[in-house]
Amino acid sequence: MKLSHQTIELNPTHPFVIARGGYTHHRNVIVRLTDDDGVEGYGEAAPNRYYGESVSTVIAALGQFKPVLERADPFSLEAIEAHLNRILRGNASAKGAVSSALHDLIGKRLGLPVYRLWGLDASTVPQSSFTIAIAENDELERRVAEARDYPILKIKLGTDRDTEIVRIIRNAAPEKRLRVDANAAWTAKHAVKMSDFLAEQGVEMLEQPVPANDIEGLRFVRKRSKLPVFADESCLVATDVAKLAGAVDGINIKLAKCGSLREALRMVHAARALDMQVMAGCMIESSLGISAIAQISPLLDYADFDGAALLSSDPFRGATIAGGSIRLSEEPGLGATPAPSVDLSAAFQSA
Repeated sequence: MKLSHQTIELNPTHPFVIARGGYTHHRNVIVRLTDDDGVEGYGEAAPNRYYGESVSTVIAALGQFKPVLERADPFSLEAIEAHLNRILRGNASAKGAVSSALHDLIGKRLGLPVYRLWGLDASTVPQSSFTIAIAENDELERRVAEARDYPILKIKLGTDRDTEIVRIIRNAAPEKRLRVDANAAWTAKHAVKMSDFLAEQGVEMLEQPVPANDIEGLRFVRKRSKLPVFADESCLVATDVAKLAGAVDGINIKLAKCGSLREALRMVHAARALDMQVMAGCMIESSLGISAIAQISPLLDYADFDGAALLSSDPFRGATIAGGSIRLSEEPGLGATPAPSVDLSAAFQSA
């Protein structure tokens, strides 16, 4: 297979701000794998500085992966994944893009969507939430109004005015289902106090209230919280799941954290074996990246697939979450194609 890539710039409609900071634009890397018959598979890397990644680290990783992929059988997914993990321990977003491209290519070779290759039923998918990032009060009200078609809102917190933010959004959307993500910004004791307030406001879930390495803090919160507690930053890969048993009610899977669609499936099954709920989410990504992680959506209890819906312009078409309803493409592979106005053919570079 031939490996090539290109960098794209994605611009959220509004600045995307969470407890760790924010940005007004984001750069991702599109990966393309082409087999000997000319069939192409695509994937998207969404590097995140929280995990020590950038466009440069993704491109460097792809350069190290190239010799393996050039001589690999694309159907040998387990062997390829194991080899890439031996080459580099981290670089999950780069590995996730390669995994997505491989699954896309295989689905196209077989003429089926990836989720159907796995025996999944697209009619069983949950609804997706839509994120309201940290902003000034009047801006929060405008963003809630813009999200009027979405029945579930996910509120980013981790400021010195968190209760005010929640009250503003609840007043602006009294009928909405609300979820909260603190992005590891609170202490355990503060999280318990906040959970009382959030329960009064009708919030249904609390995501990553404490720092990623504070597993006992999660356990402390869960024991006292009136809301289900989910781990995000504390749970990267399948081997993280067991240590969270009893400390949280569920986990949040992201392709840019776990590094492959096969690892995402392993995380689902590991969580189910421990009687935990499963959510999956995304970074700021185009519909290519969303279409990849959405392949596991029939296995989920909760979904947060709004990465492309937050963009001012999406360079791909694929899985959608219009009105919160996840719709998977019936096209083969990931079902993602370039938008009509986008010509990707000339911009790819050899890894």
